Amino acid sequence: MQLYQDHQIKIYNSLTGTKETFTPISEGYVGMYVCGPTVYSNVHLGNVRTFMSFDMIFRYLKHLGYKVRYVRNITDAGHLENDADEGEDKITKKARLEQIEPMEVVQRYTVDFHNILNTFNFLPPSIEPTATGHIIEQIELIKDIIDNGYAYEVNGSVYFDVHKFNETNDYGKLSKRKLEDLIHNTRELDGQSDKKNPQDFALWKKAEPQHIMRWPSPWGDGFPGWHLECTAMSTKYLGDQFDIHGGGMDLKFPHHECEIAQNEAAKGQSPVNYWMHANMLELNGQRMSKSTGNTVNPDELLSGNNSFFSKAFAPSVIRFFIAQAHYRSVLDLTDDGLLASEKGFYRLMDAINLLDSLKASETSSINISSWRQACYNTMSDDFNSPMLIANLFEAAKYINQIKDGTATVTADDLALLKESINMFSFDILGLENVTKKDAGTDKLSGAVDILIKLRQEARANKDFALSDKIRDELAAAGIQLKDGKEGTSFSVN
Repeated sequence: MQLYQDHQIKIYNSLTGTKETFTPISEGYVGMYVCGPTVYSNVHLGNVRTFMSFDMIFRYLKHLGYKVRYVRNITDAGHLENDADEGEDKITKKARLEQIEPMEVVQRYTVDFHNILNTFNFLPPSIEPTATGHIIEQIELIKDIIDNGYAYEVNGSVYFDVHKFNETNDYGKLSKRKLEDLIHNTRELDGQSDKKNPQDFALWKKAEPQHIMRWPSPWGDGFPGWHLECTAMSTKYLGDQFDIHGGGMDLKFPHHECEIAQNEAAKGQSPVNYWMHANMLELNGQRMSKSTGNTVNPDELLSGNNSFFSKAFAPSVIRFFIAQAHYRSVLDLTDDGLLASEKGFYRLMDAINLLDSLKASETSSINISSWRQACYNTMSDDFNSPMLIANLFEAAKYINQIKDGTATVTADDLALLKESINMFSFDILGLENVTKKDAGTDKLSGAVDILIKLRQEARANKDFALSDKIRDELAAAGIQLKDGKEGTSFSVN
């Protein structure tokens, strides 16, 4: 019997606005799609928080015995500025500004994305498809939507007809917006594009002569719309209907709303049973924004090289801090908050590391089975990581009491406690067992990880002289790099 049969999960479904009992389409199997990054710049902490939330969800589903196919895409084409249908593709603009090929931009920031997630101990997804690798599927999807009467072609571009779709469907049901309100709040633009209505969105855009990224299609050379790729890739790998679709709260409208519309227009059915959205990460009470300077990237937080925080923080401390807030709540990143989380994290690790030294007694002064069940109950209640951490602190308190002789534990309960606290801390929350004694080593690891990342970027940019210099100078300092299938690791001589 698998654990999921004993631990029924409830998920907050953004589509219905309620917690629902999770029943997968196929018993024992879960299909989950999460919108990945647009790789035109370094991944930011808000992205990390979203992906970390779904990494924890992925871990828990796997722990319960589900066979999970987790698909997380890479957007490497089609995402225009300001999430609109006009302007430059974000990747093309970056390539033009830096005078390099768009795929060099994609390679550089895909490497950065993977490096950051590896630093924070993420599990890789089952499949990580790219938009450019699925142009054919996107073109075929557009053909289906046109054939069903929900899209139209004008001057080499194809647009989704939102008004026509809304005659028989409910555009806005995920974000709880009414088309009438969208019409009322839309300002007509002088010389507006070829759209019939401002609410229509692009499925395929004609490539102007200067546009670098372009592909042939039945409507002429162009490139796909941003919303289209996720519909094409999610249904290709998970089927026309699948269990969970996740992403950041900012994607609910228009991106996820358009995904629903595209799938219903092409397939005649809603694609997803459970929509999940992770909330935003703020910095010192304000929205993170590059334009205002109120932002810090993961490398800066890990190295301490920033003007917001008093010191560097270990990856697991940051992961612990993020897990102390529910994935659906806004999380404010502050120096005081991180310092408090750091103390709590090391207190928990110190307690876990005491387990091997504890002496068993004839009786237990706490019911370990009930405590373990409480941990499962919190995680099964919409993945309530803050309550799980509260339970872990209860266990840490108990461990210290046993050490002091003010509490007792039997040998069987001690084994169950050790198994359970390690399982919830490391396997499910994804923490790593780092202690205060390791802080210096951890800082070294963080610094070397940054140099490894710079070396990988240099190699991606074919700057082999810089790549070799980083390797050789680290070797001269007694740090040996080792390249392997799983990436680059290091050892200290």
